Amino acid sequence: MTSTAATEIVLPGKVEPSGLQLRSRELPAPGPGQVVLCMEASGVSFAEQQMRRGKYYRQPAFPFVPGYDIVGTVTATGPGVDPTLTGHRFAAITKTGAWASHLLIEAADLVPVPTGVDPADAEAVAVNGVTAWQMLHRMAKVRPGGTIVVLGANGGVGSTLVQLARQAGAAVIGTASARHHDTVRELGATPVDYREPDMYERIRRLAPDGVDAVFDHVGGEAIKESWLLLRRGGTLVSYGTAATKDEEGNSQLPVLKLFGQLAAWNSLPNGKSAHFYNFWAGERRKDTFRQRLNEDLTQVLRLVADGVITPQVAARVPLADAGHAMELAESRTVLGKVVLVPGV
Repeated sequence: MTSTAATEIVLPGKVEPSGLQLRSRELPAPGPGQVVLCMEASGVSFAEQQMRRGKYYRQPAFPFVPGYDIVGTVTATGPGVDPTLTGHRFAAITKTGAWASHLLIEAADLVPVPTGVDPADAEAVAVNGVTAWQMLHRMAKVRPGGTIVVLGANGGVGSTLVQLARQAGAAVIGTASARHHDTVRELGATPVDYREPDMYERIRRLAPDGVDAVFDHVGGEAIKESWLLLRRGGTLVSYGTAATKDEEGNSQLPVLKLFGQLAAWNSLPNGKSAHFYNFWAGERRKDTFRQRLNEDLTQVLRLVADGVITPQVAARVPLADAGHAMELAESRTVLGKVVLVPGV
């Protein structure tokens, strides 16, 4: 089997988005259990934004090819892989390596994309959809009739959370800048401007008895306000520390401080609970982890195919312009997820 020419985006070190590098190389033929996936869409997530700062937990040593998730078509299969996979579209979570025109991937990690679903739409709900689904249903266990708060309801994870929660029968209060309020309403949430100094007080006025869950990707000191929004029996799900992303020094200190705060809250006898969502929790039990991930992504993609979820694609940017794509994702001006597509 012949090799494949691949174009890749390389993160050479701690650089600005403009410092990303483009390279070409020959991809070897797929080994046992592997396929070659031709990229049709790959996303720009908060993880890559942290990786370029050298602040993502357990990221590879520089240089490496970033790219957390991918949608593409199988073009070649290795020994032991069903050859009929060739020509079919799949999604996969990679953590790194997906910012490439072609990549080698384990066939067991492929999740079929339903017929008729656009590659960029499927990409927009890959890692974002699994994250939202697991936080909502596996961690917070939100029930019909409940009320939740989603910080950053205009973002990739946030906009998916809003739609999944509405589909589950919950009311949603979502924070976003004023320019995105109309879209947040269309998704099914009541918008609150995160720039207003009395944001948390406004949320309390909307839900005076407290809320059933808060999904907080911001962290920092303001997470205490998220905790105070909960009613008795409510759940705080923290899944990021965006407030400290530009701080210098040890990148793990804000996370460790957050863990300590969540543990302290869980020791209180008030019926509330606080959790940190880690996408890769349970990764060491590889088969179980893979099965759960595939099941949850399949659920989300089916909701997209059925029109229940409308993926929010902020922009489609050619792979060669990955630096511009990252700048756009970091600008905090977009609605949804910035997606890389083939092209130089």
